[in-house]
Amino acid sequence: MEFWFTERQTRDLGLTFRVKESLWVERTPYQTLAILDTYQYGRMLVLDGAVQTTEADEHIYHEMLTHVPLLIHPRPRRILVVGGGDGGTVREALKHPEVELVELVEIDERVIAAAKRFLPTISSALEDPRARVIVGDGVAHVGSAQGVYDVILVDSTDPVGPAIALFEEPFFASLHRALKADGLFAAQTKTPYLDGALIGQIHHWVAKRFPVACLYTAAIPTYPTGLWSFMVGSKRHPHDRPDEVRAKRLETKYYTPQVHRAAFTLPRAVEEALERAGSTLP
Repeated sequence: MEFWFTERQTRDLGLTFRVKESLWVERTPYQTLAILDTYQYGRMLVLDGAVQTTEADEHIYHEMLTHVPLLIHPRPRRILVVGGGDGGTVREALKHPEVELVELVEIDERVIAAAKRFLPTISSALEDPRARVIVGDGVAHVGSAQGVYDVILVDSTDPVGPAIALFEEPFFASLHRALKADGLFAAQTKTPYLDGALIGQIHHWVAKRFPVACLYTAAIPTYPTGLWSFMVGSKRHPHDRPDEVRAKRLETKYYTPQVHRAAFTLPRAVEEALERAGSTLP
């Protein structure tokens, strides 16, 4: 008898995985958490029925969320990761030798515990002396910070439950206040093929506060439609000038400076979706 797990991405779309074994399932105070071992993608973290990361393709998401902004900023010393309890973004940030501290704020401590137990290749850097793990509300943490961080990485789940506030305008205003005078942030912003209106709204909010507000994309097989987007908001530094000297020192599987620059060149259909969304904004 075969065991298949399907993530229902819309009413009419799903992605199905053949499962070797269900390693862990629990109901946390915030969500249903599962660790599945799949034939195609290895172990995967699933929250409320949505795939968050897999051993086979997690490097694409974590490298693009992390190295794009950290190589835009010339001196990234203090980094904040909001969400991302699996530890992959922390791992990538700590590949940069100039980084002195990475603070991870994750609301659900059970995600951190499950990642440490079942996803050691992803969570390996959570015990690094330059990492500080805080179990708490990322929105409140950002809201209480004033000019503290060089780079903020918003590694959120979908905009449901406790993550809804991470996709609302007050949060992006808080990001601006929490960053230093030359700081910048990057956030995952879902897929432009299904969430164009949301992405257009977020771009509008970011552009109101940041001189540089740009969308970029990466191809991630296990995420809805396979094309994922990220938003960068920078107070000073251009988005398309990665530090190539520092980039050469990084051990990556997906990211290169060439990929960095190309990621900001959007398919015409995505540009049109953003233009339609922007035209409907007040």
